[in-house]
Amino acid sequence: MAADGTKSCLWLLIAFLLSNSLFGKRLQIFTDGHKALNDAIVKQFGWHKNMQIVLDWFHLCKKFKEELSMGMKGRKLRNETLRAVMPLLWHGLTNKAISYLENIPASEIKDDNHIQKLIDYLGRNISSIPNYDMRKRLNLRNSSNVGEKMNDLVVSNRQKKNGMSWAKKGSLNLAIITTLKINDEYHNWFRNKEVKFSLAA
Repeated sequence: MAADGTKSCLWLLIAFLLSNSLFGKRLQIFTDGHKALNDAIVKQFGWHKNMQIVLDWFHLCKKFKEELSMGMKGRKLRNETLRAVMPLLWHGLTNKAISYLENIPASEIKDDNHIQKLIDYLGRNISSIPNYDMRKRLNLRNSSNVGEKMNDLVVSNRQKKNGMSWAKKGSLNLAIITTLKINDEYHNWFRNKEVKFSLAA
C-alpha cells in the first residue's frame, strides 16, 4: 500500500481489512515506538478487541545503541550497559530495565538527557514490549523486517539515492506506480483503472 500519510495509510488498511472480511482475525501491528504513529494507530483501531502494537526488536536495539552512545562515557560503558539491559528487554522485563537505567552511577554518564530519553521511551511503550524470547520460541514474529523490505522496494531503492530531491506529490506518485508494479497490478490499472483489493494467493 502507498499513501500520503499515516492517517491515509491506516484508512486504506481499514478498507482492505473490511473488503477481505479480516476483522475477525488478530490484528498485530509492529512499530518503531514513535508516539505520533502509535497514537494514530490506537485512534483508528482502539475499538478492535483483538489488536496489539508490538515494538519492533530491531528498532528497540537501534534506539538503545544510539542513545547510550551519546549518554555514556565511552564505548566500554555503553557496551556494558547494553549487555545488562538488552537481555531484560528480550524477556519482556521492562520495569527491571527501567530500574537499571535509573540506577546507573552518575560517574558513568556523559549526558543524562539521553538516559532519560530511554527511560521515557520504555515507559511510553511498556504495553508494546512483549517477551520476545517467548515469541521466538513460539515461531512468532519479533520484527517488522517484511515491512521494512517493502519500504526499501517502494521508496528507498528509487528515491533515496545521492543527490535526489523529491516533491511530496512526485514522491507519492512514483511510490504508487512502484507499488502497482510490485503487486503486479499495473496492467490492470493502466487498462481498466482498477486494482485487485485482496490478499495475494
